[in-house]
Amino acid sequence: MSALAMVLETPEQKVERLNAELRGKSPQEIIRAAVREFGRRLTYVSSFGAESAAMLSFIAEVDAGMPIVFIDTGMHFHQTLQYRDSLSAHLGLTDVRTFHPVKDEVKAVDPKGVLNKTDPNACCEVRKVRPLGPALEGFDAWITGRKRFHGGGRANLPVVEYFENRFKVNPLVNLTQEDLQALVAERHLPPHPLVAEGYPSIGCWPCTARPVDPNDIRSGRWVGFTKEECGLHLKRQERPRVF
Repeated sequence: MSALAMVLETPEQKVERLNAELRGKSPQEIIRAAVREFGRRLTYVSSFGAESAAMLSFIAEVDAGMPIVFIDTGMHFHQTLQYRDSLSAHLGLTDVRTFHPVKDEVKAVDPKGVLNKTDPNACCEVRKVRPLGPALEGFDAWITGRKRFHGGGRANLPVVEYFENRFKVNPLVNLTQEDLQALVAERHLPPHPLVAEGYPSIGCWPCTARPVDPNDIRSGRWVGFTKEECGLHLKRQERPRVF
Protein backbone atom coordinates (compact mmCIF):
# COMPACT_ATOMS: atom_id res chain seq x y z
CA MET A 1 0.00 0.00 0.00
CA SER A 2 1.30 3.44 -0.91
CA ALA A 3 2.01 6.07 1.74
CA LEU A 4 -0.87 8.18 0.43
CA ALA A 5 -3.30 5.27 0.62
CA MET A 6 -2.23 4.59 4.21
CA VAL A 7 -2.92 8.22 5.12
CA LEU A 8 -6.37 8.11 3.52
CA GLU A 9 -7.50 4.75 4.90
CA THR A 10 -10.24 4.65 7.53
CA PRO A 11 -9.56 3.25 11.02
CA GLU A 12 -11.50 0.14 10.06
CA GLN A 13 -9.37 -0.33 6.95
CA LYS A 14 -6.20 0.14 8.98
CA VAL A 15 -7.34 -2.48 11.50
CA GLU A 16 -8.13 -4.92 8.68
CA ARG A 17 -4.80 -4.28 6.96
CA LEU A 18 -2.72 -4.63 10.10
CA ASN A 19 -4.49 -7.77 11.30
CA ALA A 20 -3.89 -9.40 7.90
CA GLU A 21 -0.26 -8.27 7.88
CA LEU A 22 0.47 -9.32 11.46
CA ARG A 23 -1.30 -12.67 11.57
CA GLY A 24 1.12 -15.21 13.04
CA LYS A 25 3.87 -12.64 13.63
CA SER A 26 6.07 -12.55 16.72
CA PRO A 27 5.55 -9.98 19.49
CA GLN A 28 8.65 -8.09 18.35
CA GLU A 29 7.40 -7.94 14.76
CA ILE A 30 4.03 -6.65 15.94
CA ILE A 31 5.66 -3.98 18.11
CA ARG A 32 7.94 -2.89 15.25
CA ALA A 33 4.92 -2.60 12.96
CA ALA A 34 3.11 -0.50 15.59
CA VAL A 35 6.13 1.79 15.94
CA ARG A 36 6.25 2.13 12.15
CA GLU A 37 2.55 3.04 12.03
CA PHE A 38 2.30 5.37 15.02
CA GLY A 39 5.82 6.48 15.97
CA ARG A 40 5.92 8.51 19.21
CA ARG A 41 2.11 8.59 19.29
CA LEU A 42 2.22 5.03 20.60
CA THR A 43 2.45 4.00 24.27
CA TYR A 44 2.26 0.84 26.36
CA VAL A 45 -0.09 0.86 29.33
CA SER A 46 1.54 -1.47 31.86
CA SER A 47 0.40 -2.73 35.24
CA PHE A 48 3.94 -3.92 36.08
CA GLY A 49 2.20 -7.08 37.23
CA ALA A 50 3.05 -10.76 37.14
CA GLU A 51 3.27 -11.02 33.34
CA SER A 52 4.59 -7.57 32.46
CA ALA A 53 8.28 -8.38 32.16
CA ALA A 54 7.99 -10.22 28.84
CA MET A 55 6.21 -7.38 27.04
CA LEU A 56 8.47 -4.74 28.53
CA SER A 57 11.53 -6.70 27.45
CA PHE A 58 10.20 -6.84 23.87
CA ILE A 59 9.56 -3.10 23.93
CA ALA A 60 13.03 -2.42 25.31
CA GLU A 61 14.46 -4.52 22.48
CA VAL A 62 12.53 -2.58 19.81
CA ASP A 63 12.44 0.94 21.32
CA ALA A 64 13.61 1.55 24.90
CA GLY A 65 12.40 5.14 24.64
CA MET A 66 8.76 4.26 24.01
CA PRO A 67 6.52 6.01 26.55
CA ILE A 68 5.25 3.57 29.19
CA VAL A 69 2.13 4.52 31.15
CA PHE A 70 1.55 3.23 34.69
CA ILE A 71 -1.63 4.08 36.62
CA ASP A 72 -0.86 4.25 40.34
CA THR A 73 -4.29 3.63 41.86
CA GLY A 74 -3.11 4.27 45.40
CA MET A 75 -3.89 0.66 46.25
CA HIS A 76 -1.05 -1.21 44.60
CA PHE A 77 1.11 -3.61 46.58
CA HIS A 78 4.30 -1.82 47.61
CA GLN A 79 6.12 -4.66 45.83
CA THR A 80 4.52 -3.57 42.55
CA LEU A 81 5.81 -0.01 42.91
CA GLN A 82 9.28 -1.31 43.69
CA TYR A 83 9.07 -3.69 40.74
CA ARG A 84 8.09 -0.84 38.40
CA ASP A 85 11.31 0.96 39.29
CA SER A 86 13.66 -2.03 39.38
CA LEU A 87 12.35 -3.64 36.18
CA SER A 88 12.47 -0.33 34.29
CA ALA A 89 16.09 0.13 35.32
CA HIS A 90 16.95 -3.49 34.48
CA LEU A 91 15.55 -3.13 30.95
CA GLY A 92 16.84 0.38 30.34
CA LEU A 93 13.41 1.93 29.79
CA THR A 94 13.79 5.68 29.64
CA ASP A 95 10.24 7.11 29.61
CA VAL A 96 8.04 5.51 32.29
CA ARG A 97 5.19 7.87 33.22
CA THR A 98 3.13 7.41 36.40
CA PHE A 99 -0.39 8.82 36.62
CA HIS A 100 -2.66 9.05 39.66
CA PRO A 101 -6.41 9.37 40.21
CA VAL A 102 -7.74 12.81 41.07
CA LYS A 103 -7.75 13.03 44.88
CA ASP A 104 -10.99 14.98 45.06
CA GLU A 105 -12.76 12.46 42.84
CA VAL A 106 -11.59 9.56 44.99
CA LYS A 107 -12.60 11.40 48.15
CA ALA A 108 -16.06 12.11 46.71
CA VAL A 109 -16.92 8.47 45.95
CA ASP A 110 -14.66 6.57 48.33
CA PRO A 111 -13.96 8.73 51.40
CA LYS A 112 -13.23 5.74 53.65
CA GLY A 113 -11.23 3.74 51.08
CA VAL A 114 -13.54 0.72 51.22
CA LEU A 115 -15.54 1.09 47.99
CA ASN A 116 -13.88 -2.06 46.64
CA LYS A 117 -15.82 -4.11 49.18
CA THR A 118 -19.23 -3.02 47.90
CA ASP A 119 -18.71 -1.80 44.33
CA PRO A 120 -15.36 -2.82 42.84
CA ASN A 121 -16.45 -1.62 39.40
CA ALA A 122 -16.89 1.92 40.68
CA CYS A 123 -13.62 1.67 42.60
CA CYS A 124 -11.74 0.66 39.44
CA GLU A 125 -13.51 3.37 37.47
CA VAL A 126 -12.40 6.24 39.69
CA ARG A 127 -8.95 4.91 40.60
CA LYS A 128 -7.79 3.39 37.30
CA VAL A 129 -10.07 4.02 34.34
CA ARG A 130 -10.65 7.76 34.72
CA PRO A 131 -6.90 8.51 35.07
CA LEU A 132 -6.30 6.66 31.80
CA GLY A 133 -7.93 9.47 29.80
CA PRO A 134 -5.32 12.11 30.68
CA ALA A 135 -2.57 9.49 30.45
CA LEU A 136 -3.46 8.73 26.82
CA GLU A 137 -3.71 12.35 25.67
CA GLY A 138 -1.50 12.84 22.63
CA PHE A 139 -1.42 9.15 21.72
CA ASP A 140 -3.14 7.59 18.70
CA ALA A 141 -2.54 4.01 19.82
CA TRP A 142 -1.68 1.98 22.89
CA ILE A 143 -0.23 -1.45 23.43
CA THR A 144 -1.85 -3.85 25.89
CA GLY A 145 -0.56 -7.02 27.52
CA ARG A 146 -3.74 -9.07 27.09
CA LYS A 147 -3.55 -12.70 25.97
CA ARG A 148 -6.20 -15.08 24.65
CA PHE A 149 -5.33 -17.78 27.18
CA HIS A 150 -6.73 -15.55 29.93
CA GLY A 151 -10.16 -16.56 28.64
CA GLY A 152 -13.39 -14.67 29.20
CA GLY A 153 -13.70 -11.66 26.94
CA ARG A 154 -10.06 -12.07 25.90
CA ALA A 155 -10.45 -15.45 24.24
CA ASN A 156 -11.00 -14.03 20.74
CA LEU A 157 -8.81 -10.94 20.83
CA PRO A 158 -7.43 -9.70 17.50
CA VAL A 159 -3.92 -8.31 17.21
CA VAL A 160 -5.20 -4.81 16.44
CA GLU A 161 -8.47 -3.12 17.46
CA TYR A 162 -9.98 0.35 17.16
CA PHE A 163 -11.46 1.35 20.49
CA GLU A 164 -12.96 4.72 21.45
CA ASN A 165 -11.00 6.69 18.85
CA ARG A 166 -7.67 4.97 19.46
CA PHE A 167 -5.99 1.87 18.13
CA LYS A 168 -5.09 -0.91 20.54
CA VAL A 169 -2.31 -3.34 19.74
CA ASN A 170 -2.09 -6.73 21.45
CA PRO A 171 1.32 -8.29 20.63
CA LEU A 172 0.99 -11.21 23.08
CA VAL A 173 -2.44 -12.54 22.06
CA ASN A 174 -1.08 -15.81 20.69
CA LEU A 175 1.29 -16.66 23.53
CA THR A 176 0.46 -19.32 26.10
CA GLN A 177 1.31 -19.25 29.78
CA GLU A 178 4.08 -21.74 29.03
CA ASP A 179 5.43 -19.45 26.31
CA LEU A 180 5.62 -16.57 28.78
CA GLN A 181 7.34 -18.65 31.42
CA ALA A 182 9.89 -19.83 28.85
CA LEU A 183 10.53 -16.26 27.68
CA VAL A 184 11.09 -15.03 31.22
CA ALA A 185 13.58 -17.85 31.81
CA GLU A 186 15.38 -17.40 28.47
CA ARG A 187 15.74 -13.66 28.96
CA HIS A 188 16.62 -13.94 32.66
CA LEU A 189 13.89 -11.45 33.53
CA PRO A 190 13.33 -10.66 37.20
CA PRO A 191 9.86 -11.82 38.29
CA HIS A 192 7.38 -9.77 40.26
CA PRO A 193 8.19 -10.50 43.95
CA LEU A 194 4.67 -11.78 44.63
CA VAL A 195 4.82 -14.49 41.98
CA ALA A 196 6.95 -16.61 44.30
CA GLU A 197 4.23 -16.22 46.93
CA GLY A 198 1.61 -17.78 44.67
CA TYR A 199 0.13 -14.74 42.90
CA PRO A 200 0.13 -15.34 39.10
CA SER A 201 -2.13 -12.32 38.44
CA ILE A 202 -1.62 -9.11 40.41
CA GLY A 203 -3.72 -5.98 40.67
CA CYS A 204 -4.59 -3.79 43.65
CA TRP A 205 -3.99 -5.46 47.00
CA PRO A 206 -7.63 -5.42 48.28
CA CYS A 207 -8.85 -7.27 45.18
CA THR A 208 -5.98 -9.71 44.61
CA ALA A 209 -5.78 -13.17 46.15
CA ARG A 210 -4.16 -16.45 45.27
CA PRO A 211 -6.15 -18.28 42.54
CA VAL A 212 -9.37 -19.94 43.62
CA ASP A 213 -9.14 -22.19 40.55
CA PRO A 214 -5.59 -23.44 39.92
CA ASN A 215 -6.42 -23.73 36.21
CA ASP A 216 -7.48 -20.07 35.96
CA ILE A 217 -4.69 -17.65 36.83
CA ARG A 218 -7.12 -14.73 37.09
CA SER A 219 -9.50 -16.49 39.50
CA GLY A 220 -7.85 -14.67 42.40
CA ARG A 221 -9.01 -11.30 41.08
CA TRP A 222 -12.17 -9.76 42.56
CA VAL A 223 -13.08 -12.95 44.40
CA GLY A 224 -16.77 -13.04 45.27
CA PHE A 225 -17.78 -10.68 42.46
CA THR A 226 -18.84 -11.35 38.87
CA LYS A 227 -16.04 -9.13 37.60
CA GLU A 228 -13.32 -10.08 35.13
CA GLU A 229 -11.78 -6.77 34.04
CA CYS A 230 -10.68 -3.59 35.76
CA GLY A 231 -12.54 -1.61 33.10
CA LEU A 232 -9.72 -0.21 30.96
CA HIS A 233 -10.89 -2.37 28.07
CA LEU A 234 -14.64 -1.92 28.49
CA LYS A 235 -16.64 0.37 26.24
CA ARG A 236 -17.76 3.61 27.81
CA GLN A 237 -21.40 2.53 27.99
CA GLU A 238 -20.41 -0.67 29.80
CA ARG A 239 -18.61 1.12 32.63
CA PRO A 240 -20.27 2.36 35.84
CA ARG A 241 -21.14 6.01 36.19
CA VAL A 242 -19.67 7.36 39.41
CA PHE A 243 -20.24 11.07 38.82
